[in-house]
Amino acid sequence: MPIHLLLLLAPVPLLMGAAIGFINPGRRPKRVPEVAEAATLTALGFALVSAAGLILSGGGVRPLIGPGDFGPSVRLDAVSATMLLLVTFIGWVVVRYAGTYLDGEARQGPFTGWLCMTLAAVVALVTAGTLFQLVPAWIATSLFLHRLLLFYPGRVAARRAARKKFITARLGNAALIGAAALLAAAYGTADIGAILQAARAGEGGSLATGAAALLALAAMLKSAQFPTHGWLTEVMETPTPVSATLHAGVINAGGFLLIRFADVMLLAPTVLALLVIIGGLTALFGSLVMLTQPAVKTSLAWSTVAQMGFMIFECGLSLFPLALLHIVAHSLYKAHSFLASGGAVERVAAIRRPGPVAIPDAGAVGRAFAWALALYVVVGLAFGLTHKSPQAIALGAILIFGVAYMLAQGFADAAPRALTRRTAVYAGATSVGYFALQKAATSLTAGLLPPAPPPGPLEWALMALAVGSFGLVAVVQAMFPLWAHHPAAGGLRVHLSNGFYVNAVFDRIVGGWSSRRPS
Repeated sequence: MPIHLLLLLAPVPLLMGAAIGFINPGRRPKRVPEVAEAATLTALGFALVSAAGLILSGGGVRPLIGPGDFGPSVRLDAVSATMLLLVTFIGWVVVRYAGTYLDGEARQGPFTGWLCMTLAAVVALVTAGTLFQLVPAWIATSLFLHRLLLFYPGRVAARRAARKKFITARLGNAALIGAAALLAAAYGTADIGAILQAARAGEGGSLATGAAALLALAAMLKSAQFPTHGWLTEVMETPTPVSATLHAGVINAGGFLLIRFADVMLLAPTVLALLVIIGGLTALFGSLVMLTQPAVKTSLAWSTVAQMGFMIFECGLSLFPLALLHIVAHSLYKAHSFLASGGAVERVAAIRRPGPVAIPDAGAVGRAFAWALALYVVVGLAFGLTHKSPQAIALGAILIFGVAYMLAQGFADAAPRALTRRTAVYAGATSVGYFALQKAATSLTAGLLPPAPPPGPLEWALMALAVGSFGLVAVVQAMFPLWAHHPAAGGLRVHLSNGFYVNAVFDRIVGGWSSRRPS
C-alpha cells in the first residue's frame, strides 16, 4: 500500500511548485526555479520507487483509494510506471532548462506555475485507475497547456494557434466524455481494471464498440492527426520549454489512451482499420512536408505530426507494446531536439562551406533496398522473425525502408568509403536495436497488453497498401535530389511546404485567421 500512496502523491510536489510560482510573479522570482526543479525531482523519485515496487511485487496491482469508483485511485502496471518515469524525467529536464531560458522574464513565476500544473495533470492522467480520474486529468492537461501557449498573448500567431488548439481539444474532450459514459454503461463500473478484464473476455457489445470509436476520435484529435494537425505546426510562438513539453509529452496522450484501453479497441476491428488509414496517411504526409521546412522548430513540429501518425498507425495494427516503445523513444528524442535546437542552428551557421553531397542514382537506391531487406531478414531470423505476428513483420518492413534510405546515401557513386562504412554500421545497429527493443517491450507488457489478433482480409489489404505506400515514398525521397531542378519539382515543393493548404481550409472553418483576442 505505501507504494501506491507514493504513486497517488506524485502530483503533489508539482502542485506545490506551481503554487510557489504563482505567488512570486515578479522578474527573477526568488527560489521559484529551484523549488520547481526540486518538485520535479521529488516526483521523479516517486516514479522510481513505484517502478521498483512494481518489479519487486512481480506484477501490476491497483488498489482503490477512496469511496468506490468515485474516489481518486492509481493503477500501477508496466504502462503507468513507464509513462510516469518518462513524464517526470522529461519534466525535470524541461523545468531545469526553463529556469535558465526564462531568466529575466517578467512572468517567469506564472510560467513555471502553469508548467508544473501541466506536468501534474499528465502524471494524474497516466496513473489514473478510474474513469473519474482519467477524464478530468485529460481535460486539465489541455486547459493548463492552453495557458502556456498564450504566454505571449500579444502575438497574433500565438493566439490563432491556441484558438485552433482550444477548439480541437474541446472536441476531443467531448469524445472522451462520451466514451467514458458508454464504457460505464457497458460494464457497470468506472474502474479501468475491471473494464479491461471484461473487455478481454469479449464483453461489452455495441456499447463497447461505440466507446472504442469515441476513444479513437479523442486520441486522433489529441495527437494532431490529419486533417486537424495544423495547430501543432503553428505553436512556435511559445517559449522552447513549452514546445519540448508539448511535443515530447502532452501530444503522446492520444497514443497512451489507445494503449490503456487496448482490450476495448480490439472489440472494434473497423475502428482499428480506420486508425491504420488515418495514422498512415498522417505519417506519410507529415514526413514529406517536414523535408520542405526551412525553420528548425517548424520542421521538428512536422516531424512530430509524422511520428504521432505512425504511433496511431501502430495502434491500428494492434501493436500496442510497440506503440508504447515508440512513445518513449520519440519523447526522449524530441525533447532533446527542441532543447538543443538553438545550438544546432549555431553549428550549421558556423559551417561556411558545406561538404560534398552524395546523390544516389537508381542503381544505388536499388542496391540499398536489397541490402536493407536482406539485413532485415537475417537480423529478424536471429530474433525469431518466424514467430512474430504478420502485423509486426509488416511494421518491421516499413521501418527498414528508413534504413534503406540511409544506405542509399552511402551507396551513391560520389560517397566516400568512410561514409559507406559508417552507414553500413548504422544500418546494422538500427536493425539489431529495433528487434531487441521490440522484444523487450513485448516481454515487459506480456499479459498486460493484448497480442495482435490474426489479421483478416481487410487487415491484410491495409498492410499491403501501407508497405507499398511507405516503400514508394522512401524511394521518392531517396531519388528526389535527381529531380530537384525540374520545374515540376519546384512547384511540388511549394505545395508541400504549405501542407497542400489543408491547414488553410481548417483556418477558414474555425475562423483561425481572426486576430481578435480569444474570450
